[in-house]
Amino acid sequence: MIFVGIDWGERHHDVCIVDPEGQVLAKGRVADGLEGFARVQELIGRHAADAAEVIVGVETDRGLLVEGLVASGYQVFAINPFAASRYRDRHVSSGAKSDPGDAKVLADVVRTDRQNHRQVAGDSARAEAIKVLARAHQRLIWARQRHLNGLRSALREFYPAALLAFGTDLDTGDAVAVLSDASTPTAGRTLRRSTIERLLRSGGRQRRITARASEIQTALRTPQLEAAPQVTTAYGAVVRALLHVIIELNTQITALEGELTSSFEQHADAPIIESLPGLGPVLGARAPAEFGDDSTRYCDAKARKAYAGTAPITRASGTRRTVLARVARNRHLADMCFRWAYASLRASPGVRCYY
Repeated sequence: MIFVGIDWGERHHDVCIVDPEGQVLAKGRVADGLEGFARVQELIGRHAADAAEVIVGVETDRGLLVEGLVASGYQVFAINPFAASRYRDRHVSSGAKSDPGDAKVLADVVRTDRQNHRQVAGDSARAEAIKVLARAHQRLIWARQRHLNGLRSALREFYPAALLAFGTDLDTGDAVAVLSDASTPTAGRTLRRSTIERLLRSGGRQRRITARASEIQTALRTPQLEAAPQVTTAYGAVVRALLHVIIELNTQITALEGELTSSFEQHADAPIIESLPGLGPVLGARAPAEFGDDSTRYCDAKARKAYAGTAPITRASGTRRTVLARVARNRHLADMCFRWAYASLRASPGVRCYY
């Protein structure tokens, strides 16, 4: 049995191999890529004939390097970088740090404490594909929200009438269509109702067009304090730029949603997941994406709850006992569970009664 620590880097990786007693058998630095991976295989092959006798510790659970190690049949453990830094303090009290030293620390971690860390799961290629799409889709949604926050902040500075007209729904077709044509207070005040109706139709509205146009016209013509003309012109340019970004994000989010739904429907567990209250093709896809589909990955339901961040943590010392929310968690999965809870309230009377 040998234990391998790999300090992962963008351009190169430091490798350290130790035996069960902790003696260093080999160490070195390899380049990132196929040549470097072949060098890692060569170092390991000198000291182990069977892949089952190789245990690897690395500070990431994804990437081509990790996929190659798992495909080679090695037991690969993902060591959280924060945890690895604590192990380093056990070996070096001076605070010194080096990449070769970190590789040795990772090798010692999987040699002595691997039972306390998570082994990289053997998820299917379909689950990995869903994960790539689901996370990209989620990141685009978060990026859109950041730009919407920036748009709202800009409007508050010079165009409060726009917020009166659209509130926080600045990514809707109504808001995007009208504000793209009237990005300043002066332009908003001069909009005729017929023009607003045309803009609403171009934004996709089909009902209450006349009534909604009247509401928007009234709001945009509300008296307000105004910034200097030069400042207003500058903010107008900012609003138009942000709207263009939001429009493109909306387009790409819709496109990725189609890809995600198509990929998820091909997963064997899709019918079971979608049968749960509140889980459709988008939220449902995030379940195999984040939990994975390796049935041996979690030992019980408590482990799944801890990974999702829905299980609290307890701090107890002497007579003092405190229960706190779990901060260290998978934020993608935590967001999915949060939205799932609210969606299930609308989809299931039983869930509503429970909550």
